Amino acid sequence: MKFHQNTYLSGRWESPIESIEKANLVLLFGNRDLVKNEAIMADIRCHYPKADIIGCTTAGEIQGIKIYDDSLCLTAIEFDHSFISVQSASITNSSVLEVVKNLADGLDKEGLRYVMVLSDGHQINGTELVNALQASLPEDILITGGLAGDGTNFNETLVWHNSATELGQIVLVGFYGERLSLGYGCIGGWDAFGPDRTITKSKSNVLYELDNLPALALYKRYLGPHADDLPASALLFPLVLKIDNKRMTRTILSINEEDGSMTFAGDVPEGATVQLMRANTSSLIDGAEIAAEHALSRIPTNYSNGLAILISCVGRRIVLGNYCEEEVEVVKDILGEKWAYTGFYSYGELSPMLNSEACALHNQTMTITTLCETDE
Repeated sequence: MKFHQNTYLSGRWESPIESIEKANLVLLFGNRDLVKNEAIMADIRCHYPKADIIGCTTAGEIQGIKIYDDSLCLTAIEFDHSFISVQSASITNSSVLEVVKNLADGLDKEGLRYVMVLSDGHQINGTELVNALQASLPEDILITGGLAGDGTNFNETLVWHNSATELGQIVLVGFYGERLSLGYGCIGGWDAFGPDRTITKSKSNVLYELDNLPALALYKRYLGPHADDLPASALLFPLVLKIDNKRMTRTILSINEEDGSMTFAGDVPEGATVQLMRANTSSLIDGAEIAAEHALSRIPTNYSNGLAILISCVGRRIVLGNYCEEEVEVVKDILGEKWAYTGFYSYGELSPMLNSEACALHNQTMTITTLCETDE
């Protein structure tokens, strides 16, 4: 594998762009206005004429061990023995299930090893997305990815594929090749507190009542002075959803003062148990370290270099504050210098849990996907 990484910030690239004529894929995370700048995009296409360019808006870009805002973080990749196929479409006038099925049908299943997913993080219910992916792709295929972010604004997110930059867009990247080796890790580091509550009224990803009480009013009571800063302060206090011995964290995307409801990044089904969560800097960094160790356990020894894609949650970034780069640094400490690191802070993370191989929607987690090609 060959890589070139660069960052466009404050009106210029940090270093001259290195041309890779046979690059297969360009990952481009960051600012929507920069992606809409024809001169910037023409420059990228000139240096990588055969590559599919994919990416999304974020709540912070990850490149190397640094975190950026309002930048474009570029990673160009040329595989030596593997290849990709990219499918994209918007959910405008279609359901998530229909769009994902059509995209999955466009991927050749013969030799398919891994599917990377980028999705609009504002218009698309992450649970519906995961359910559609599981229904449309073979069970033995690794699926990871994330929902686009919009800082702490929660107004509009964008996903792009080449010249298509649309609201409601989903991108699937299929990876193929016998020498392609894959790893993943996914963990949160949040602690539950307070009593368990039962969801007594909800619809899809909208929560109306807990224990037959208005959900938003009850949530505000726990937040105390933090309630004045909703919905942004909700990132500090997500909910853990407990269903059939599984625990999944759910982040609040918006609140509705009129009907007292809260909208989450994924489904919150009636009858499920929820509990508030909180975290501190040490526990979140420890979680990133455990995720990296799990990804490392799946990496073969006979490789020369690789790519680590880090997708972490906007809520983690807010809690970590000035220490957010430490959760990236600890991943590099575990994986080492042979890896190129890229990714973004998201509104939802897609990855199997540590004890599973089935993709699930997560919030407030650090997810790590590693790709490398073995030497033989």
